[in-house]
Amino acid sequence: MHKTIINLLKIKEEINLKDLKDIKIIAVSKTFNEEKILPLINHGHLDFGENKVQEALSKWTNIKEKYNEIKLHMIGKLQSNKVKHAVKIFDYIHSLDNEKLAEKISNEQKKINKNIDLLIQVNVGKELQKNGIDKPDVKNFFEFCKNDLKLNIIGLMCIPPNDGKTNEYFSEMLKLKNQLNLNNLSMGMSNDYLEAIENGSTMIRVGSKIFGERS
Repeated sequence: MHKTIINLLKIKEEINLKDLKDIKIIAVSKTFNEEKILPLINHGHLDFGENKVQEALSKWTNIKEKYNEIKLHMIGKLQSNKVKHAVKIFDYIHSLDNEKLAEKISNEQKKINKNIDLLIQVNVGKELQKNGIDKPDVKNFFEFCKNDLKLNIIGLMCIPPNDGKTNEYFSEMLKLKNQLNLNNLSMGMSNDYLEAIENGSTMIRVGSKIFGERS
């Protein structure tokens, strides 16, 4: 059995031991080639995450034609000039973080008659270097996306600060999700996914824990 499959099964086992159900594991395949990805696809894993539109296009266009059940998640910063290509290749965008981007996604979706599942990125730790909507502005932004643009907002996403208070940030995100009556929380990576799931995460973005360290 391929090492990536063994790693994935270990993660699933940890989740099951804690009796945590219905978690979408997004295998973050950025910088990894087809050789590393195909064993997981052949094993039946369908959710993969990429950070860059260009890399996703060059790597996934052919794979998605061959395996049409695959769901591709955009988890990195999305520049508005890349939206046209992103809307074509991705099924989920986790990093919706400003009005201009929301409008661009709305326009491109209409052109090709495709409705992507979107998550609003929240800057939960008020970090200047990170993207995301500030917590007090999330409700208004959500209503603008949903009511004015008719976007399919399915949840919230965050990348918490690395300051030892991860649990607090995750718990704030859960409150925010519940206030907006949304179904999904995308939070938790290789080092903190169990903590995230305990705080209500429904989607975890796991890279190195499945694929190994990036070179």
